[in-house]
Amino acid sequence: MNAPYTVPELFTWEFAVDPYPAYAWLREHSPVHRTELPSGVEAWLVTRYADARQALADGRLSKNPDHHAEDAHGKSKTGIPGERSANLMTHLLNIDPPDHTRLRRFVSKAFTPRRVAEFAPRVQELTDGLIDRFAPRGEADLIHDFAFPLPIYAICDLLGVPHDDQDELRDWAGMMIRHGGGPRGGVARSVKKIRGYLAELIRRKRNDLGDDLISGLIRASDHGEHLTENEAAAMCFVLLLAGFETTINLIGNGVYALLRNPEQRTRLQESIKRGEQELLDTGIEELLRYDGPVELATWRFATESLAIGGQHIAAGDPVLVVLAAADRDPARFAEPDTLDLSRSDNPHLGYGHGIHYCLGAPLARLEGRTALETLLRRLPDLRLAADPADLRWRGGLIMRGLRDLPVQFTAV
Repeated sequence: MNAPYTVPELFTWEFAVDPYPAYAWLREHSPVHRTELPSGVEAWLVTRYADARQALADGRLSKNPDHHAEDAHGKSKTGIPGERSANLMTHLLNIDPPDHTRLRRFVSKAFTPRRVAEFAPRVQELTDGLIDRFAPRGEADLIHDFAFPLPIYAICDLLGVPHDDQDELRDWAGMMIRHGGGPRGGVARSVKKIRGYLAELIRRKRNDLGDDLISGLIRASDHGEHLTENEAAAMCFVLLLAGFETTINLIGNGVYALLRNPEQRTRLQESIKRGEQELLDTGIEELLRYDGPVELATWRFATESLAIGGQHIAAGDPVLVVLAAADRDPARFAEPDTLDLSRSDNPHLGYGHGIHYCLGAPLARLEGRTALETLLRRLPDLRLAADPADLRWRGGLIMRGLRDLPVQFTAV
């Protein structure tokens, strides 16, 4: 008779600091695991790489919360706080084909390799400008001073948000990612403010079209493509949210991982000094795998009974694919708990898989590469200015990122 085992405690503050031992336990003992989340919702956690990849591409797992076998109150616990009351549900994270295909087509042109390459000088300009602000101090909080403002200003530029409005939008966005660190109800209020602002901006853009993403959505809609006002606002909302929070975490988690792995950091700095690109490219992919910005893929709901990894999933059950666990599966990655910036066999799931693969991944990679390369080149003696045990990780179910990252360096 097998000895009883104890499931590690999940979703506590201690777990947030280092969830990987618990995920390793789940992969071995309960790879498709039913648990109660902090919200009270019960869901299945998928932790093995092969099962995760299958689930991410399985058409029987819907993104539409209406398939959740819960009442309206239960359904409201599975998305972004306030998005339902703000009429922001019709975005790419909540819909299936054919609507998903139609809406994704609207914005796919904004993230082509050519368009992203054209945006590279602006990303470099933003990066240098932010470093210029704190470089003379010899210290900084890399989350507040760098990782947060860089992607928010970049996505605002892409959307066509006027520069005079960007700081206010940054404040609202900052409230959204505090995950318990702000006033009660603050996230929902910020969502409502952002929704109102975006709706007004779309109306203003109709009389002053430019070369930005919102203008492109309006042009497409005016040329016979069907895009409602709610769909346009929801589209801009999710691009804003997904376009900055993932990159904040990529930069913050990435710098932290390099500071905790000095040999790898030195390899990368020496490569950058030589003007080489290869290690920076493979390094970004490895940082996405090793401690990526998205811990769990966004919600999916079974539209019919199915099996994942031999486990029966009932129709209506929520399923959460744990990307952080899958990307450290020893069945797929050699020495998965080791950071190896030159890892070449690296089909990580950091940006998902299948038709819901992150649309903004090329932009996020550009921002991550530019941020790391510029930091290590301009501040070569960058070092952690806090005990790792004292660092705080943001709460929340989907994303994984630091609240702060204090560093010191020789003032420039």
